[in-house]
Amino acid sequence: MLKYSIRGENIEVTSAIRDYVQKKLNKLEKYFEDTSNSTAHVNLKVYSDKTAKVEVTIPLPYLVLRAEETSPDMYASVDLVTDKLERQIRKYKTKINRKSREKGFKGLDVAEAAAGKSEAANSDKKFDIVRTKRFLLKPMDSEEAVLQMDMLGHNFFIYEDAETNGINIVYRRKDGRYGLIEASDE
Repeated sequence: MLKYSIRGENIEVTSAIRDYVQKKLNKLEKYFEDTSNSTAHVNLKVYSDKTAKVEVTIPLPYLVLRAEETSPDMYASVDLVTDKLERQIRKYKTKINRKSREKGFKGLDVAEAAAGKSEAANSDKKFDIVRTKRFLLKPMDSEEAVLQMDMLGHNFFIYEDAETNGINIVYRRKDGRYGLIEASDE
């Protein structure tokens, strides 16, 4: 069962809102075997123009689900973000199933990502690093990395290439297409 971290900005998170969010997001659990170690991070915001924004991030062992929606009604925003997350899951599962059939995998063994903070190194330098993230790189191919990047809404994604075990980066170009950077020792 998912754990929940529900936070409100400019809104008090009532038990009714909390129950509604949990009820809607619990429907996503049917897609996964085990979500006991996963926490759904939900951020609810209300703006001065009376619109409500819902942001949900669910880090799972094999992927990170993230979606956000804004509408005039908080409950409608929760419904929309849940639908968006469900579409992401179905798209991801379809792609993984297709790849495993093509390559003959019986199961995918992917390391769990762990994000954490560390202190910024030496603040006397010209560039002040204000945040550091650390994570385990997951072995995957470039198509899966692009899918992960799109699902996160990021412009780039770092991963370990499953075939070469090298560190690669996929990124979104200004023309809307994708680029690949392969690191090498040569």
